[in-house]
Amino acid sequence: MSAPAMIGRDTDLARLNERLDEVRAGAPFTVIIGGEAGIGKTRLIREFEAGLPSDVRLLAGQCVDLGSVAAPYAPVKTALRTLVAQEDAERVLEAVGPGRAALIALLPELAAPGAEPVPAASTAQAAAGAATSQLHEAIAVLLETFSRERPIVFVIEDLHWIDAASLALLRFLMRALGSSRVLTVLSYRTEDVTRGHPVRDFLSEAERDRWVERRELGRLNRGQVRKLTRSMIVDETPSARVLDTVFRRSDGVPFFVEELVGIDGCRDEGFVPDTLRELLLARYERLPESAQELLRLISTGGVRVSHAMLAQVYRGTDDELDAAARRCVQFGVLTVDGDDYSFRHALVREAILDDLLPGERARFHARYAEAYEAAAAAGTRRVAAEISYHWLGAHDAARAFPATMQAMREARAAAAYATAAQLGERALGLWDVVPDPEAAAGMSKLELMGRTASYLRNAGEGERSLALIKSALAECPRDDPNYPRLLRDKGLYLANVGKGGSVAVLEEALAALDARGDTGPSDLRATTLTALAGRLMIDGRLDDAVETADRALAVASEIGSPRYASIATNIAGISRADRGDVEEGLALLERARELAEGDGVALLRYWVNASDQHYLVGNYHEAVRLAEEGLAQSRAQGVERSSGVILASNAVDPLFALGEWERADELIDRALALDPPTADTVYLLRARIWAQLWRGETEAATRLYRGARPAMSAVMEVEMQTRLGVGRVAAELALANDDLPGAWHEVRPLLHEQYPPLAGYALPFLWVGARVAAAVRARPHAVSEAVADEVEASVPELRGLLEQMSYWPTHPVWAALFEAELAEAAEGAGAGDAGTDVGAWRAAVEAVAAPEAPGFLVAYALLRQAEAELAGADRTAARASLQAALDVADSGGVVAVRDRVLRVASAAGLSLEGVGGGAGLAVPEIGVAGAPSDADVLAAAELTARERQVLELIAEGLSNRQIGERLFISGKTASVHVSAILRKLGAATRTEAAYRAGALR
Repeated sequence: MSAPAMIGRDTDLARLNERLDEVRAGAPFTVIIGGEAGIGKTRLIREFEAGLPSDVRLLAGQCVDLGSVAAPYAPVKTALRTLVAQEDAERVLEAVGPGRAALIALLPELAAPGAEPVPAASTAQAAAGAATSQLHEAIAVLLETFSRERPIVFVIEDLHWIDAASLALLRFLMRALGSSRVLTVLSYRTEDVTRGHPVRDFLSEAERDRWVERRELGRLNRGQVRKLTRSMIVDETPSARVLDTVFRRSDGVPFFVEELVGIDGCRDEGFVPDTLRELLLARYERLPESAQELLRLISTGGVRVSHAMLAQVYRGTDDELDAAARRCVQFGVLTVDGDDYSFRHALVREAILDDLLPGERARFHARYAEAYEAAAAAGTRRVAAEISYHWLGAHDAARAFPATMQAMREARAAAAYATAAQLGERALGLWDVVPDPEAAAGMSKLELMGRTASYLRNAGEGERSLALIKSALAECPRDDPNYPRLLRDKGLYLANVGKGGSVAVLEEALAALDARGDTGPSDLRATTLTALAGRLMIDGRLDDAVETADRALAVASEIGSPRYASIATNIAGISRADRGDVEEGLALLERARELAEGDGVALLRYWVNASDQHYLVGNYHEAVRLAEEGLAQSRAQGVERSSGVILASNAVDPLFALGEWERADELIDRALALDPPTADTVYLLRARIWAQLWRGETEAATRLYRGARPAMSAVMEVEMQTRLGVGRVAAELALANDDLPGAWHEVRPLLHEQYPPLAGYALPFLWVGARVAAAVRARPHAVSEAVADEVEASVPELRGLLEQMSYWPTHPVWAALFEAELAEAAEGAGAGDAGTDVGAWRAAVEAVAAPEAPGFLVAYALLRQAEAELAGADRTAARASLQAALDVADSGGVVAVRDRVLRVASAAGLSLEGVGGGAGLAVPEIGVAGAPSDADVLAAAELTARERQVLELIAEGLSNRQIGERLFISGKTASVHVSAILRKLGAATRTEAAYRAGALR
């Protein structure tokens, strides 16, 4: 049967053990093992598991074959139940912290006897995907917590059968287990992961992750097959003919070698089956009929069936069952694993399953369905998915339908939205073939369609959810009570997928409510009004947003809903502030917080909008405080992947404004690792691109922008704030790349917004527009004549927009910069050139010293003042301004400004006092006094204190990840420092930088 020793996989086993050693040191890793059926994936994993040291905890699960819709979280539940068995339930629940309710929803047996069931999403039910986020976060916290005590090997086998919910969880864990000692080992059968299979996309994503290794097991060569064959034939030496026969017929697949040798030791070639099917059935066909019938019964139940379940579905006596099972084990067809019987290989099970007669197959499925129904009645486990699968296999739609509905509810309770959606679609497919489906379902078909669409949306299937809602509306009469609700959902789903039209659909939903005579207050009217107010606000229709929010507040007050009242007040506050009533708007935001007290959903909505608003008005410290307060609560509520990501992105911009680049970087890294929805990813990437640009990493920013632009464009279509934010960054990027036509292309839409641009986002964009206009004036031949004329004609329009926003608290800052960019010196060398008026730049320097000005502007304004002073031939003043700009840029980490200061000083032949690397260092006059020496380069580089630390560690030969661990920063942040060091030193490699580190010391 199985070979006594594994042959040909020593390298793969050694690699797994190497990864385990890395995990012990605190570096989580994932190894994905692929290969064709029979290649030895399971054997490799078993050998690895058998050699695990005693201090390593093994948690393993196997995916089950339940057709197109597998039971949600089946392999994960198996693994977690192992943990619960090793520890006690209370300790597991204590370790998971705020995710306690979510874990109980997944494993109801964890609840205390007699305890009331707790909904998985608790107070966050209204947030899309909140329950899923809670459960994912809970499992991540559980693994992280216990891995601190002992390293964990987390094994999930047979991904080709994985359910959608478990696959989504694996995606999350691969990104979220950043501070754990968990080695995740996954396996899949390559030929079953065909085009369109969900695991195919998962594997593609995994290949891009540096902490994931994918290993494909190949076939054994002739020598390895011979060695494997000899290891199994112990009573004699196989002949060369036998060895050649085994190699030829097995094609180097280890399982086939074992099967061939297992047939009478392969002594006679006449015993070698002619086909693969005959080979797989060879042992089966030599068994007596009673054992063959048992194998056919077990194959219908799956790869593995418990003895207790088998005893219920087997029609013979217990003694007959034991006798038949013993023969199957002796013949090497079945193995015993605890209380379960499993096939030695899934291929054998599939061959036997294919051998079943149609009537036999249906009868066996019916037996399993009845047995699972008995288990469900006993309340031991949630098995509705299994019941549905087996009744479908028995061709009994009438009994499969209610089981499918129950399975859908169970999947929803476990936050397995993807599986719930699949089951909902299955139920819809059965609707027309079962008697009285509405009574069996406990709801109408339209309601089922609406719920299934909601599950699809929460599972991230936005387009499919929208398509299903459209189908429901097509079937729904206008006088049906579901019609307004379906319209509301369509409006929400349009916004979710970044498509326009949601405002019109939400307005139609309100009209449908009125047409039905349902003019009184209700939850549906309140949610529709708040959704409409929010979309109007995002579209920039501020007057309409205020009016609609006030209506929503009135309805919320009538129905006694503090949550809806808080959200409506929140939207009204933002909209009033954006249209000019800033103080009143901020006061309404605080009122929204009072109304939200104790309500997690409404509080998170407050933190999101309040932190953003305080950033836009220049209250940067308060913005960070609010965002971090909300972020902490999002983690406590288990919704870090949804609301938490938005709050993290809201903290990033004010941190940049305060010069806390690394702290912002770490927030971006963490948020992106959570695999957030597209819109949230866009916010994070926009911030990262801007930061890279101002830190002198133009090439990296350009590459990232090009890759992200398609996703950004989709969100820009429906969100004014994203159009303005991304447009500004894109224009700045084009300027940095000396692409003036491209820069103007990005600025132009600012003048053509349908509604007045939002001041907080538009003001910095207007400043960038002035920079573009000044650059075109200075170099009109860099653009076409038509573009030059258009730019010049647009300057008054830009200035007009600027004046319209004089009410905004940060207006004086951006207005001073705007005018300085375009102001021309009245006389002297710079007369007639935009941006050369020293007085205007001195006024700008004074303006950017205000607390509401972002810190990076100080260095920039001083640099531009110095350039204007040089244009006017005032070298003494220019040197002082450049020195001040250098000092501020260096202390504030504004690398792009620092680099430009050095270039300007070098070109002008001015000597500046160095900072961060010793006093009195002269900037080499590159291009004036010849090529610089290494010492000159090191002096000019002016590494920051942190960069010098990183450089020392590079010299020690440490990797980015090791540097991050040593300095308590992320590996990605370390990578950013390394890139900056290489650029500043002019080094092509880390080795060259390390060599120069000696000179630096």
